[in-house]
Amino acid sequence: MIEVRNIQDFNDYLDTLLNQTECDDIEFKSAAGGFPSSFWDTYSAFANTDGGTIVFGVKETDGKFSLNGLSAEQIEKYKKDFWNNVNNRSTISCNLMNENDVLDAEYKGYKFLLFFVPRASKEQRPVFRTTDPYKGTYKRNYEGDYLCTRREVIRMYADADEQHPTDSRILKNYTMDDIDMETIQAYRQKFSISSPDHPWLLLSELELLKKLGGYRKDRETGEEGFTVAGLLMFGKNESITDPECAPNFFPDYREHLTEDENVRWTNRICADGTWEANLFNFYQRVLPRLQSVLPKPFKLEGNTRKEETPAHIAVREALINLCVHADYTEDASLVVKHNTNAFVFSNPGTMLVSKEQYYSGGESVCRNKSLQKMFSMLGVAEKAGSGTDKILKGWRESNWRAPILDEHQKPDKVELIMPMESLLSENVKLKLEEKFGSITSNFEHEVLSVLALTCDEGSVTNERLRYSLNLHKGQISELLKRMCQNGLLVSQGYGRGMKYYLPEKGSGNLFSITNMASSESNVATLEDNMASSESNVATLEDNMASSESNVATSLKKRLSKQQMNELIKAVCIDWISLEDIALQIGKDYKYLRNHIIPRMLKEKIIEMLYPGTPNHPKQQYKIKD
Repeated sequence: MIEVRNIQDFNDYLDTLLNQTECDDIEFKSAAGGFPSSFWDTYSAFANTDGGTIVFGVKETDGKFSLNGLSAEQIEKYKKDFWNNVNNRSTISCNLMNENDVLDAEYKGYKFLLFFVPRASKEQRPVFRTTDPYKGTYKRNYEGDYLCTRREVIRMYADADEQHPTDSRILKNYTMDDIDMETIQAYRQKFSISSPDHPWLLLSELELLKKLGGYRKDRETGEEGFTVAGLLMFGKNESITDPECAPNFFPDYREHLTEDENVRWTNRICADGTWEANLFNFYQRVLPRLQSVLPKPFKLEGNTRKEETPAHIAVREALINLCVHADYTEDASLVVKHNTNAFVFSNPGTMLVSKEQYYSGGESVCRNKSLQKMFSMLGVAEKAGSGTDKILKGWRESNWRAPILDEHQKPDKVELIMPMESLLSENVKLKLEEKFGSITSNFEHEVLSVLALTCDEGSVTNERLRYSLNLHKGQISELLKRMCQNGLLVSQGYGRGMKYYLPEKGSGNLFSITNMASSESNVATLEDNMASSESNVATLEDNMASSESNVATSLKKRLSKQQMNELIKAVCIDWISLEDIALQIGKDYKYLRNHIIPRMLKEKIIEMLYPGTPNHPKQQYKIKD
């Protein structure tokens, strides 16, 4: 969703809207003839996908959008119509919005109305219009709103049922004959390496499966038996693909390590009948193939050589995520592609969290909790939400381009692309050094990513960077703005059509090497970290304007938890945006967003202006009364 930071940003915001077509998170409606009934289709679609903005007062003419405006009377009537219907279960199943999510504004003499529809939580989905979820549930793709199938709605209800994960379902008429004993023994061996003294290692196969969630008894009904998770992890392939269990299960590894387009693949691991194709065996066979191409620098820890790098850990976490987050009721396969320049992990199903939550880490939301437990007992799966952090960290420390996460529909699948392409190829490095000097090696990762992509492609846009940086649109806009202010980029155009280029050599406002490199004196940074420095550094804001002495002091020393709390409380007497908090206390925006603000919210030191919509474009914070 496009982020509107404050009321002063509305002009830029409208320029952005009017210079783009409708896409997955923006919908324009004229509303000249009354409150459009199609509003509720789009409301449902945004809620069930990733949120979005609905704009009243914009019309389409010959494929282009322009403001036709609304009267003050229309706006008041539409607001009343909206609130009467959003709280009416006959119209829509769930009200996700509060008064601050509906905004009227004026731009160039035109009045219009904005509705910020948040993404619904998995517990709230499906969000549907009318009283029939099977005839009124919509989702969003680049073609617009589409009506979900009955099967899609059933899967939403299954994901919402926290007490009954799909992999804990008890299978009828399954016995120990459906379990592959060689797989169980291989799992025991790996388990014993991870936890050699664990008491579960002394249990029988059936008792071990009970502990792991592969066999259970339903206390309410008295029913007991092997679970979907037990078969997926340890079962015989023929038993797994029985209609009772997971008939569409097909783990598939495709390796293509040649430039010859006539070669379909150089290696493939799939259910071809030569091995028992269950998840544990798939993991054991595929992980070594993926990690074999990663560099193994010589490193000692004590007297032991350590060969597992952050990149190895990242690939392992990605493979496990593929297995534990898949929706095995979907008509799609588990696919791992290993190309010369990237790993691609594709699993059936939808994301249970937003992309923002995925990139920021935090508490994990898992579709298959028993499978997650089975992997975690091997010491290789994260339950606290840091698996994503390890994936991103591993690629960042390898200086490769950032992983890209995307969702697809029909069928639903989640795809993670992990490029094995250097952020700075030798050619790009030479070009950047020619313009900016050798100091480019000291720029922070995200700045280098923007410069490298601009160098490769000639120009970049905010939209293009959404798929290369782990930042939201508003953050990218701020980063581009600061890079332009400091001579690293030049802009051309306006709104969504704005493009960014590298400056001509010798640009007058370009930062000199002494300003961008670490030195004995304080130096300016972008986002508090653009240039690495062992000496004290000042933020960009401090370098551009004078600041209060207490803020300057805070920049030069590491603050304790209590000091940070007091500093933020001092500027949160009244409602204030996170951007302004970062500016006033002189701390990195991302650091505050990802670490400090969530902690202070959890400890109830501060509160949000829009608690029901954490990612609201006008979110602000204040000391909690």
